[in-house]
Amino acid sequence: MAQQIELTNTVKDSQLGQRLDQAVAELFADFSRSRLKEWLLDGKITVNGEVITKPRTKVMGGEVITVQAELEDEERFEAQDIPLNIVYEDDDIIVINKPRDFVVHPGAGTPDGTVLNALLHHFPATAEVPRAGIVHRLDKDTTGLMVVAKTVPAQTRLVRALQKRNITREYEAIAIGKMTAGGMVDKPIGRHSTKRTLMAVNELGKPAVTHYRVAEHFREHTRIRLRLETGRTHQIRVHMSYLQHPLLGDSAYGGRARIPRGASEELTQMIRSFDRQALHAVMLKFAHPVTGKEMTFHAPIPDDMVVMTEALREDAKLNKEEDY
Repeated sequence: MAQQIELTNTVKDSQLGQRLDQAVAELFADFSRSRLKEWLLDGKITVNGEVITKPRTKVMGGEVITVQAELEDEERFEAQDIPLNIVYEDDDIIVINKPRDFVVHPGAGTPDGTVLNALLHHFPATAEVPRAGIVHRLDKDTTGLMVVAKTVPAQTRLVRALQKRNITREYEAIAIGKMTAGGMVDKPIGRHSTKRTLMAVNELGKPAVTHYRVAEHFREHTRIRLRLETGRTHQIRVHMSYLQHPLLGDSAYGGRARIPRGASEELTQMIRSFDRQALHAVMLKFAHPVTGKEMTFHAPIPDDMVVMTEALREDAKLNKEEDY
């Protein structure tokens, strides 16, 4: 069942002359502007007991505004007993460390078995929160940290923090090729023109900014740290491919295996068999959506990336005189 809500607030004198939709957004800031506007247009909001559906109506101050609406639940999704690696949890949020091969949200081809299904089992009340509280996603084979909201107010505030770029997300990756220095990619991202499941740098797309720095050089690969300003689908993978340094193992965005000259058979096989993008969400920092406390979380680099990094490092040492 959907959750029924009834909220009341009074327009402040300082809001004199504001549009009704703007006043409502300020008075009920725990909900998104788009949701409040939808309720307004649907007649779910009254002003002094009168239903008004025109967002441009001006307020004078002192009006009593009431919201009577329903919060859609996620009943169409099944709660499934899937283990979650929970890094932190309180009454408002959950921080998880997502493994590889784990889709975040049900969709075409993946109707269940997702992080969302696991959340509904772990904390059934998330059924009352849109998308079970998920505010940002990681690709199926990208590992690492995600924060999830357990309540509507927490979700709204986290989404707003993301939009204002107040949540810091740092990633570790292994890129193909020799990168000489760090930098920034400021290129919009949109759907690929021919491959509809992929994204691409597209001047008509949405703004996307990725910062990166070199952490370690190898002979034909580079270990890098990245920080997102925006959170577009496949953003890091697309931007690194745009720089002609796609991620190791990322076949979708041009990550063809590159074998260092004279590499051992073992390393050659490891590089060729690395079967996911070498990308891990290593650090997450944000202000708690309810308490305001600054919180920072770290997730250890997964074993497959650790083993690959050590092998590339050893190869670089063995071939130092020849290649450097």
